[in-house]
Amino acid sequence: MKTIQKLPFYALIVSLFVFTACEPEEPVVENDGEVITDVTLNFTELDASGNPVGTTISFTASDPEGIEVGASPVVQTVSLMKGKTYRLDIEVFNAIENEDITEEILEEADEHQFYFLGSAFVGSSAPLTYVYDDESGELIGVRGIVTVASSPGFNNAQMRIVLRHDLDKNYPGANNPNFENFVMAGGETDLDITFPLVLN
Repeated sequence: MKTIQKLPFYALIVSLFVFTACEPEEPVVENDGEVITDVTLNFTELDASGNPVGTTISFTASDPEGIEVGASPVVQTVSLMKGKTYRLDIEVFNAIENEDITEEILEEADEHQFYFLGSAFVGSSAPLTYVYDDESGELIGVRGIVTVASSPGFNNAQMRIVLRHDLDKNYPGANNPNFENFVMAGGETDLDITFPLVLN
């Protein structure tokens, strides 16, 4: 008789154990953003007709752990000439996976866009202007035109370059390369790096 009375108790214990063991694990949140260890800004001077002249000058930022997660990226100072116009080509690379992220950005053009911010591009006295000039016609920022003021109010500034992934490109203002409220368009940041700028 005592054995029969204990059965429901044992059944309860066993069922609790099975239920607990079968509980699903917490889902792992995936980050589809790109890991970027190296960024290269390639400036090619353009003449009045928009044709390249002279040699391309390049400036880099790098962090072996990834620029967004590393302790302190090594960033070169960008040096440009007043009154000049340049074609800016951006290259991004993941040295951890030996992966050319620029190609991925171009393949997923509708999901990526660079923004050009900081005192170099934003504000009434900003010395630089930027216009998207991507070969595909999609607003990405892998290629663009940078114009340097002939008589800027100052010779030093900060070039902040942000790469957004999976944003809504139709969001009002998202087509502006100097859109400071880029987070409002959704998505996530793959890159946010600031280059010191010196004008000569």
